[in-house]
Amino acid sequence: MPPTADNPPAWHHAPVRVGLVGAGPWARAMHARTLAEGPETTLAAVWARRPEAAAEVAAPYGAPIAATFEALLDSCEAVAFAVPPSVQAQLAVRAARAGRALLLEKPLALTLDAARAVADTVAETGVVSQLVLTKRYHPTTRAFLARAAGTDVLGARSCYLHGAFLEGEFATSWRLEHGALFDLGPHLLDLLDAAVAPIVSVRATGDSRRWIELTCEHDNGAVSQASLSGAVRVPRAQTRVELFGSTGTLVYDTASIDHAECWPVLRREFASAVRTGTGTGIDAAHGLRIQRLLDNALRRR
Repeated sequence: MPPTADNPPAWHHAPVRVGLVGAGPWARAMHARTLAEGPETTLAAVWARRPEAAAEVAAPYGAPIAATFEALLDSCEAVAFAVPPSVQAQLAVRAARAGRALLLEKPLALTLDAARAVADTVAETGVVSQLVLTKRYHPTTRAFLARAAGTDVLGARSCYLHGAFLEGEFATSWRLEHGALFDLGPHLLDLLDAAVAPIVSVRATGDSRRWIELTCEHDNGAVSQASLSGAVRVPRAQTRVELFGSTGTLVYDTASIDHAECWPVLRREFASAVRTGTGTGIDAAHGLRIQRLLDNALRRR
C-alpha cells in the first residue's frame, strides 16, 4: 500500500532521544506516553525537582531517571518541557545553549522578556524548536485552517471554556494565579491569528482567573472576540471558533474530535524537524509572537 495521510511512510531515521523535564499531570498524561510510544522518538530520561515523582513518570516505560538537569542533557538530543512557564523559560535557554532541540509548552514564559530570551537563544544557536499548541496537530484543525485561507473574514467569535481550575490535578498554582489568559489564551489567539489574519492588537476585559474577554484587531480590518474561562462547570471542555464573512460562515468545534489523534502527528513532525533541521513554523519564534499578544492584552485592560 503506498504512503498516504492515513498510512504514513515508515520511519527511516534513528529515533530521536528525548529527555523529559517535569513529572506533573501533563507530563504523565501526554509527554511521557507520546515520546515513549515511538517509533520516531524514545523517552531517554526523566528529570524533575522531586526524584520520586520523576520515577513514577518513567517507570511505565522503563526510562531512567536523571539526577540533575545537566545529566538529562547528557542523555538526550532533544528536551521536552512539561513544567510551569517560568521554569521552562530558564531551562530552555540552558538546553538550547547545550545544542538540544526543544519541545516547548505554551506559553513560552510568564513575561515577554523571558519569552524573548528563549526565542533569541533558539535563533542564535540554531536548534530546532516546536511548540505544543495541541489543536494545531489535529487533522480537523488543519482542514479548518485550509478552508479559512480562502474565506473573506469580516469578524469572528470564539471561546475556550472548561472547569479544570475548579478542582483536580490541573488546578496547579501557576494556572490559578495567571488564569485562562495564559493557559487557554495561546490556543485561541493562535487559531484566530491563523484563521482570520495576523492580529495587530488585543484588548482584554474581565478577570483571567474567572472569565476574560479578548477583542482582537487583525491586519485585514477584521475584529474577533475570544471568551476564556477555566472556572466554569461545563460537561466537557469547549473550544469553538466561528468565522463570519460576505460568503458565509465557517465553524470549527472540538466537541467531536479525539485529541489523542494529535500526539502521533506532533511526535512525527518534531522528530522529522530534529532529523532534517527543518522546522514546522510552530516554533519558539511563533511562541514569542503569541507572548507579545498576551502582553498586549495585559497592557490594554
